[in-house]
Amino acid sequence: MNKDELKGKVEKAKGYVKEQVGKATDDPDLEAEGGAQRGAGEVQEGFGKARRKVGEAVKKVGDAIKD
Repeated sequence: MNKDELKGKVEKAKGYVKEQVGKATDDPDLEAEGGAQRGAGEVQEGFGKARRKVGEAVKKVGDAIKD
């Protein structure tokens, strides 16, 4: 896991909490803010996963060339 994946997971968790607190307190603004934050976290996590997979693929190609 790289830093983008980790930061994305944290943002998703914070957004989820805000979303649930907004629902519980009947605060649509907080609920919407949480949903947006959770969505941004998902995007960042996805970017991190893609970045990691590209790095793994490059390493495999490098290892194959060495053999």
